[in-house]
Amino acid sequence: MVLTASQIAGILEGEVEGNPEITVHKVAKIEEGEKGALTFLSNSKYTPFIYSTKASITLVSKGFIPEQKIDTTLIKVDNAYESFSKLLEYYETAKKARTGIEQPSFMAKDVTYGSDLYLAPFAYVGANVVLGNGVKIYPNAYIGENVSIGNNVVILAGAKVNSESVIGNNCVIHSGVIIGSDGFGFAPNNEGEFTKIPQTGNVVIEDNVDIGSNTTIDRATMGSTIIRKGVKLDNQIQIGHGVEIGENTVIAAQTGIAGSTKIGKRCMIGGQVGIVGHITIGNDVRIQAQSGISRNLKDGEKMQGSPALGYNDFNKSYVHFKNLPKLAKQVNELDKKVDK
Repeated sequence: MVLTASQIAGILEGEVEGNPEITVHKVAKIEEGEKGALTFLSNSKYTPFIYSTKASITLVSKGFIPEQKIDTTLIKVDNAYESFSKLLEYYETAKKARTGIEQPSFMAKDVTYGSDLYLAPFAYVGANVVLGNGVKIYPNAYIGENVSIGNNVVILAGAKVNSESVIGNNCVIHSGVIIGSDGFGFAPNNEGEFTKIPQTGNVVIEDNVDIGSNTTIDRATMGSTIIRKGVKLDNQIQIGHGVEIGENTVIAAQTGIAGSTKIGKRCMIGGQVGIVGHITIGNDVRIQAQSGISRNLKDGEKMQGSPALGYNDFNKSYVHFKNLPKLAKQVNELDKKVDK
């Protein structure tokens, strides 16, 4: 998308100082700015770069007064950082405004869909699928049979939504996500071999959920794996069968949650956390990165370590952990003195 300085100023309610017809088609850091790029200045430590940047347009706050000659066109706004974010949001919205069914793609004859659908080349939509208004399905995405998808959902390239899954409104499913894969269910038989347990449930994702690239969410053995409204999942997360994640919980990359665990509302879970199955984690829990959770947690607990301790207990204990070699040496010296 190409925008002029005057168009950007109109979107942001800003004031142009410089060439109002200069155009940009990309964004860049202020220190890496080049012709055709838009950048911004909000942190004073980056001020020296505004005099050397090659960016065509720079967003600055209204109080900014140049002390040297500058080549970039300025757009003065109330808050440069917020305005830059607003412009990025505008760009993303415009980019996703495309509609229509492109070829080659496949859509079963009994699919029901609302207005402003976009179906990209090589996408597949199976039988008895229901799509809401404003759904965008990008190349190589797969939508299995009997799936229901709400309004304004974006399913990016290569994502898979397997049969019987339910997705609410205003969700974003990033590339490589797999929703509704079989849960990890096997039972040993008399010969010591493992027999697969059929996974007959589904996945339910409520409104305003964002699921990062290459995250997998398994279908339940029976019933549903449920991701409640407002949940934000980072990349490469594994969510086992029958898990329930409460409203507005956020989980960082490479976390694994074993089957049938229930996680409460507004929890914050760091990267590479491992959570065992069949436990309950309360509301407003904080779990630090690389922690291992093997027991139920009450509302508001803060955990760290593997196996995880209370956050304050871990910090107190760590003082002694790092001094263990020194303490061991002192104990050995005391033993020698006692022997003498």
